[in-house]
Amino acid sequence: MSPELTQKLTAAVDKMPAFPKSVEKILVLTRNVDSTPKDLVDVIDKDPVVTVKVLKVVNSVYYSLPRQVTSIGHAVVYLGFNTIKNLALSIAAIGMLPQENKAGFDAQAYLLHSLATAGLAKKLASRVQDADPMDCFIAGLLHDFGKVVFAQFMPEEFKLGLERSANDGSSLHTALQATIGADHSIVGAMLAEKWRFAPELVETIRHLSPHDFKDTDMIACVFAANQISKCLAFGFAGNHRIDELPIALQERLGGTLDEVIASLGDPRVIFEEAQVFATL
Repeated sequence: MSPELTQKLTAAVDKMPAFPKSVEKILVLTRNVDSTPKDLVDVIDKDPVVTVKVLKVVNSVYYSLPRQVTSIGHAVVYLGFNTIKNLALSIAAIGMLPQENKAGFDAQAYLLHSLATAGLAKKLASRVQDADPMDCFIAGLLHDFGKVVFAQFMPEEFKLGLERSANDGSSLHTALQATIGADHSIVGAMLAEKWRFAPELVETIRHLSPHDFKDTDMIACVFAANQISKCLAFGFAGNHRIDELPIALQERLGGTLDEVIASLGDPRVIFEEAQVFATL
């Protein structure tokens, strides 16, 4: 990239808000093997916005719990440590989405795609040796967040890229390289670095493009989850192109894209959970 483009992208990323302090603390907890459910409860209880939204989802028809849950402590007991962490992170990410943008980018469809990808990546993590399900969920949730940066702060160029991809069938990565000079993976990784995510998460977001691919267990899970979400039309994030799994990923995950989808059972369960999270 030219120095001018690097400066322009950096300025756009710098305009994005930081994660709420409570969510930053939750991210620290996810990386600490000694953290306990009580640690999580203590953090969420100090953030009334996150508390209210978590309890709203926990008490939704989707979970159909036997009684109303009125505390985060009870929510952790009913749904588990990881589900509550995922909810809190989803709340933070959703809170940063623009209600409207000049690029014509559908934020709600994008959100459903991201949440579905996150759920699928977490599920696929059980098939590989060195991918943490929680990290895969976070990477899946944020894998396209560079598009949010473009939609808010480079809307005209982003709109041209979306139109180019739709008109000629090229991947959005390729279209954005042509219209902006950089794709959303690059900007998403810059944003993840600003938010001080673990290097493995930054690497995963940065190298999801088929043209700049790295062969790691986490990337395998998120890349496959992204293609599955697109194939099954679980939301839409502006990229019409569905890529077959590279041979290395087929070996890691147990087959071609169609074979992996067939082995998932009923993936609609994951999409239904994504729809619940999207109401936050």
